[in-house]
Amino acid sequence: MESGASVDYNHTDPCKLSRWTTRESYQYMHARPWHKVMDFYSHLVRGGDGASSLSTLFSSERLDTCHVAEEFQGFEDTKLATAPSVDKKGRWARVTFKIVVSYHGSSFDGWQKQPGLNTVQGLIEKALGRFVDDKKAQLLRDRSLPVEGCAVVAGRTDKGVTALQQVCSFYTWRKGIKCVEIEDAINKSAPGKLRTLHISEVSRVFHPNFSAKWRRYFYTFPLNNEEDEVGFGVKDLTFTADGVDEEKETTQFDAEDFGRLTILDGDVVDSMHSASSKPRSFSVSKVNQLLHQLEGKTLSYKMFARDTKASRSFGPPTECFMFHARATESRLAPADEACTGARVMCVELVANRFLRKMVRVLVATAIREAAAGADDDALLKLMDATCRRATAPPAPPVGLCLVDVGYDEFNHDICLIK
Repeated sequence: MESGASVDYNHTDPCKLSRWTTRESYQYMHARPWHKVMDFYSHLVRGGDGASSLSTLFSSERLDTCHVAEEFQGFEDTKLATAPSVDKKGRWARVTFKIVVSYHGSSFDGWQKQPGLNTVQGLIEKALGRFVDDKKAQLLRDRSLPVEGCAVVAGRTDKGVTALQQVCSFYTWRKGIKCVEIEDAINKSAPGKLRTLHISEVSRVFHPNFSAKWRRYFYTFPLNNEEDEVGFGVKDLTFTADGVDEEKETTQFDAEDFGRLTILDGDVVDSMHSASSKPRSFSVSKVNQLLHQLEGKTLSYKMFARDTKASRSFGPPTECFMFHARATESRLAPADEACTGARVMCVELVANRFLRKMVRVLVATAIREAAAGADDDALLKLMDATCRRATAPPAPPVGLCLVDVGYDEFNHDICLIK
């Protein structure tokens, strides 16, 4: 293979010559005003209204704020949560707290605690350290470890991904802890970037991940005003902790570069067709049609996952049931009322579970297939692909938001996009 060449999947359908390559998809996804989306999510987190704050995107389809209050209770009202304990001694004396938080993804290096990085889990567990019981605190000191709590989460989010109602839990044997004390401790960790929405004491059997019945994600994709004029120059978007974006032009790929892209088990793509004849825009309604085909089905999404363990890349661990999958166009609220808000495509996905980077790959692939003019069942056909190169590279993480996690049966009435 020639130096600098990349390998792409050998699609055989009639749209193969119109479909963007991996490199072209990446460039199309990133050459966007992502800072507007980052600022929008930052405003939602600071507002502290949780999932209901997304209703500002849909003036005629507002989310019932009463549902949000009920969702905070969620698990506490189930029989399992209120199951009586045998006694209140020993392990049964343990107190478990359910914590609902929101955080601005671009301000952190993801959820999972990692040495030397500013993570959400790291900040929360540090704040919980003061509520650790004496026995555990002494064990940590004996091992020369920091006295921190242990937060279990409903689903880890990557760097850049925002959460409006993330759910985690913390348990301790210390008595007399008030929920407001935990709330204050967490809120002081990163004001304006990490916020506690609700804390309650629940049964010790509660687990944020295993007890959940569904998760809802929202993806906001900024649209250029004149899509047909978008080129394929790579943009390197540098995101800072404050949500400020520095847009730098890096490498330019011209027709000669596209001609060097090699198709798996195929021939070299014609450079002129690759560079100039491919579509530069897509229809939001077409994306909606593609995603709608996934609703109500249990499917293996292994082709739409990335960086998964070998044991979780085949069979039942890759299967997800999609309750809701829709897309529509909207506008972000403008900073100045005299101006018009930025055009965006909103994607809402609800499933019993999601694989790693699955939402971002689904969004990017749906956009690619819509631009290529693929059939409505294109995403379903890609489920049978033999290689993950058949799907597009993940869309930027800053557009993704974990909206909420449900512990009751899913109700379609909560959906924003009908």
